[in-house]
Amino acid sequence: MGYIGPERRSNPRVNGRFIVSYRVLDENESIDITQTKNLSLGGMLLTTNRYFEAGTNLALEIRLPFDPNPIMLIARVVDSQEITKNLIYDTRLTFLAIDERHRKVMSQTVNYYLKRSE
Repeated sequence: MGYIGPERRSNPRVNGRFIVSYRVLDENESIDITQTKNLSLGGMLLTTNRYFEAGTNLALEIRLPFDPNPIMLIARVVDSQEITKNLIYDTRLTFLAIDERHRKVMSQTVNYYLKRSE
């Protein structure tokens, strides 16, 4: 059972599966592709194939329905928890850098999914 207490996030999250490619910011060669589990204007939850230390910065490209081009941003790992031993991790991210145009596209996406879930 999930958390039932009061919502402490400043940005509402929507459940949505969007394609994301990610890599550790300081490494150029190790790009992986995954899906989001949820998304907000402040961060996202990804399924990753490795554990990340909290504080690790990742470069992300995410594809959203309201823009044909991928959105590029930088995020910091908040938490990474093993779901399936040595195979699947739930990794929570907070966004550090995103330009205004990309923030608008993300806002459109979040608002669209919030309305659909009402």
